[in-house]
Amino acid sequence: MPANAIETLVEQILNATMADAQRLPSKCEARQFAQELFHALFPAVCQPALADAQRLESELKRLHIALENLLRPTHREDAMELAKTFYAALPAIHRLMIEDAAALYDSDPAARSVAEVIQSYPGFYAVAQYRLAHQLYLQNVPFLPRLITEYAHEVTGIDIHPGANIGARVAIDHGSGVVIGETSVVGERVRIYQGVTLGALAVEKSMQNAKRHPTVEDDVVIYANATILGGQTVIGHGCTIGANAWITKSVPPNTRVAGDLV
Repeated sequence: MPANAIETLVEQILNATMADAQRLPSKCEARQFAQELFHALFPAVCQPALADAQRLESELKRLHIALENLLRPTHREDAMELAKTFYAALPAIHRLMIEDAAALYDSDPAARSVAEVIQSYPGFYAVAQYRLAHQLYLQNVPFLPRLITEYAHEVTGIDIHPGANIGARVAIDHGSGVVIGETSVVGERVRIYQGVTLGALAVEKSMQNAKRHPTVEDDVVIYANATILGGQTVIGHGCTIGANAWITKSVPPNTRVAGDLV
């Protein structure tokens, strides 16, 4: 490439990206934080060397500082307070994660232990990382929640937006190809299989602040490759949605759907 073309390209790259990049947390550091915090929350399974009160306390304090550093590019003045708020929520988040692991164990005859679920089930990992990211989303932290859930998406094939509202004891089994959109609401004890989409009927920038994704009430089972679309679509409690269903209308409670409902 000619020297003048290289100079032009350098200038173009810097002008296009540097201003935004200076306001972003490090993608690599965000991934490292998410992975290491997950390991710290389940040390006996993921990081046995941390399964000691003194070592675990030290690791959690180190990760607290790491979170403050990640928050500084976007929240220079209140990074410390945001990190404190996040850590104050961690006990409740951890309890939800334990319930999620138990739900997967209870619903999957192939699971031999809760420890196996925690260590090896992609659905559990994706939901666990979503729960961490969701807390930051609730604190109006930009960029970082999405970096965390997109890391989990890359690792597991499960795409959960940090803005989704997901209840307790949710079990995503197998999981590859699952998509849960930003304004989705998912109740408690919901089971979701691979390829399921909770999506929008239309994708338009003008709908940014609207509820675009469906609501799934408690005790619903959604089988593989079902697609449920629309912000006004409600899947009533106790429903069973069959594989490959295409749904754009609400479904009454305790209904079985096999096929399309549009």
